[in-house]
Amino acid sequence: MSFIEIVLLAVGLSMDSLAVSITDGALIKNFRPHHMVKVGLVLGVFQAGMTLAGYLAGLSFQKYITTFDHWIAFILLFYLGGSMIYESTQEKEEDCKMNPLCYKTLCGLGIATSIDALAVGVSLACLESTIAVESLTIGIITFLISAFGVYFGNRFGRKIDLKLDLIGGFILIAIGTKILIEHIYFNG
Repeated sequence: MSFIEIVLLAVGLSMDSLAVSITDGALIKNFRPHHMVKVGLVLGVFQAGMTLAGYLAGLSFQKYITTFDHWIAFILLFYLGGSMIYESTQEKEEDCKMNPLCYKTLCGLGIATSIDALAVGVSLACLESTIAVESLTIGIITFLISAFGVYFGNRFGRKIDLKLDLIGGFILIAIGTKILIEHIYFNG
């Protein structure tokens, strides 16, 4: 696999993380530059880690992971999206459950947005590629794109008064549904 192909793969994998980080950025009340680093780092580490985990798992039991990875992604994204939609209808103060800077929330989002990376890792195991370069590149690209997403979302969210947590919830559900439909109908 050429480096250009790896970068394109990383950009494709990071699009779910971009959508989540834009939503996170819009939800952050007192934005600081280190928030970009925090969100980007967590999402990048999960993207790289899941690629590596998929590779290692793919070495021994490829067919078992790829048969249900889309269901895991769908369930996690549907749950997180539904929670965001529910929280957007509540008048209470945000708690750690939907706080975009809470590590518990970030880790849940990191897992949900990197399920595809798990499947890619399995594919890379079949290609017998050098996983260190691919995994590191995927993590770095996701970090950069996610950090930008937080900044962009924060700036956009300040200019337009939208229920961005409601929109973000629908985005997560849409991403999960897209993953499920693609795997069921287009990957046979």
